[in-house]
Amino acid sequence: MSRETVIGSVLAVLTGRAVPYVRPGALSAIAKQPLAGRASVGTLGLDGDEQGDPRYHGGPHKAVHLYAFEHYARWRDEIGPRPALEQPGGFGENLSTLGMDETTLCLGDQLAIGTAVLEISQGRQPCWKLNHRFDQRDMAKRLQDSGRTGWYCRVLREGDVGAGDDIRLQARPHPEWTLARLADVFYRRGLERELLLEAARLPLVESWRRLIENRLASGQLEDWSRRLDG
Repeated sequence: MSRETVIGSVLAVLTGRAVPYVRPGALSAIAKQPLAGRASVGTLGLDGDEQGDPRYHGGPHKAVHLYAFEHYARWRDEIGPRPALEQPGGFGENLSTLGMDETTLCLGDQLAIGTAVLEISQGRQPCWKLNHRFDQRDMAKRLQDSGRTGWYCRVLREGDVGAGDDIRLQARPHPEWTLARLADVFYRRGLERELLLEAARLPLVESWRRLIENRLASGQLEDWSRRLDG
C-alpha cells in the first residue's frame, strides 16, 4: 500500500474527566464529550482527557482510543436504542472514526491524523464498566464476542487532531495480522498452539505477550470474569 493512503476520517474528537462511577471508590472517564476545536495529542493522550483507573487505562501504549462509528448502527440493532448510542463517545473513545474497523486495520499500522502520527498498539479488552454504561448486564462480553471492541494507539509524533481530519496509512508492517485476527487468538482460538506461537513473534505490548506465554505454559485460558463482570 502506498505511502499516505487515506483509509478513513475522524468524525469526532472526544475527551472526558474522571468522575465517581457506579460503585464506591470507582472512577471513570468513559462519558467523553466531543470537542468543538482541535486537540493536542501527546505521548500520554489528548490534552484534557483523563482515565479513571490508570492500572488498566491510559499510559503510552493506550494513549488514544479509537472506535468505528459504523458499529453504532449494529449495536442499536442488537440491543435497541440507548442514550450512549445516540452520538459518538458511547464507548469512551477519543476518536470516532469513519471508513475503517478491526477487520481492515492491522497491529502496528501507523496512522497520520492531523499533524500527529499514531501506531496501533492493541485491541481493547472490554471491562465491566460498559455493562453499566449501556444498562446491559453482558455488554462487555458482547463487545468481546463481536470483535467490535475498538483499538488503542501509542503516539509516535505529537501534534493536533480535529473532526474532519483524514486518516492516512503511513506504514503497515504486519498486513497478515488484522485486529480481528488478533482478537480471534485472544478470545476464540486461545489455546491453538501454532497460532499462539505465531502471535508471540509480533511486537505485542508486555501484558499481551505475558498472556500468550502463560497460555503456552499452562494450556489453559485465564479467568475473564473479573474484567467482564467486575
